[in-house]
Amino acid sequence: MAFKQKQKEQQTALEAAKANASKKGPLVGGGIKKSGKK
Repeated sequence: MAFKQKQKEQQTALEAAKANASKKGPLVGGGIKKSGKK
C-alpha cells in the first residue's frame, strides 16, 4: 500500500516537473532526466 502511495506521489511530482519544464525550458528538462536515472 505504501509503495503505491509513493508511486502516486512520484507521478504527481513528475507531472509538476513537466509543467515547469515547458515554462522554463531545457534546463529543467535536463534535471528531470538526471533524477530519472537515479
